Amino acid sequence: MGQYHCRVSRHGVFSDLVGQDDAVETLRRAAEAAARVVAGEPVGSGAMTHAWIFTGPPGAGRSLAARAFAAALECERGGAGCGECHGCHTVLGRTHADVRFVAPEGLSIGVGEMRALVLRAATAPSGGRWQVVVIEDADRLTEAAGNALLKAIEEPPPRTVFLLCTPSTHPDDISVTIRSRCRLVALRQPPADAVATALVERDGLAAETAAWAAAAAQGDITRARLLAADPEARSRREAVLAVPKRLTGVGACFDVAATLVTAAKAEAADNVAESDAAERSALEQALGAGGTGRGAAGAMRGAAGQIKDLEKRQKSRATRAQRDALDRALVDLAGFYRDVLVTAFQAPVSVVHGDAAPQSEAAARKWTAESTLRRLEAVLACRESINQNVKPEIAVEAMMLTLWRG
Repeated sequence: MGQYHCRVSRHGVFSDLVGQDDAVETLRRAAEAAARVVAGEPVGSGAMTHAWIFTGPPGAGRSLAARAFAAALECERGGAGCGECHGCHTVLGRTHADVRFVAPEGLSIGVGEMRALVLRAATAPSGGRWQVVVIEDADRLTEAAGNALLKAIEEPPPRTVFLLCTPSTHPDDISVTIRSRCRLVALRQPPADAVATALVERDGLAAETAAWAAAAAQGDITRARLLAADPEARSRREAVLAVPKRLTGVGACFDVAATLVTAAKAEAADNVAESDAAERSALEQALGAGGTGRGAAGAMRGAAGQIKDLEKRQKSRATRAQRDALDRALVDLAGFYRDVLVTAFQAPVSVVHGDAAPQSEAAARKWTAESTLRRLEAVLACRESINQNVKPEIAVEAMMLTLWRG
């Protein structure tokens, strides 16, 4: 490995994968082997392969791991993933010419997009290293899109790597045939103390703030940073944790459900507003909006179909953003009921929402363990229903009634 060994800074591409030592070691070795492939040196069997699946629970860092691995594959220092070279920087910034990130703008990834991607990925890498395709939320591939991807994985171009991110390898998440042709990287929920340490050492947060954010985010370092820095994110979380005490009757259940769904829609609208406006402006300019030359007005009239297609894509993306925002709220709510059970049984583990300990302690004294468990199951069932495309308003209203009744 000689010439490919270099000192990696503590801010290397894998630095955010806290608590994932085994996975990081596997990916480092594979990236170093990939660098030897590029150099034409012999490589041991099994060290590097053309297709990978990253699995793990929410917050485990599936997308982070895939992006870090992609950066290490393009690293100009022998696959070390230094985090400092041009290759690493451009991949982490999502601007590398040979790395494509695919995420569903709507609720699924369609076959047209996948076929175009596979065709582009079959070309030789412009930088001389690897063509890398990172498919976030690969569990949202349509059946036809999955078949298109399968064909590419079965007959891979020599310098193309596919990185798929899914919650699990269950057939509902990823087809068995695709799974059988990929190498699995199983990530785990990182311990809160490991996330807190990373926030202190790498982000300069105060120890107390880091510990609170890491616990509240349930090991998700990206969300922990958001909670630590964004007052609005903290306010949204506080509103969710106030839900149990607001459920005083049937009418209150429907009111709280409407409030929760409306808040998710508002959060999603804020998140997509800037990108939506930029996309529309760019398209209109490309189509000649504001032009005064001959035919400009006619060109804009003829472009109505393209604008309509853009609006359709943006609407689909907004729907997904709303569901993602609502899911984050449900994860926080599930954490509260988990804390009630932890308190009731005096389990030797830390609560998730330490700042809401008085509420969870009061609930533990008031509710039976069975009723608390039913409430927790109702939250998890609501998440699953929304994932199965049940209308959020209906799923949340049903959940609220169970939370009230116990």
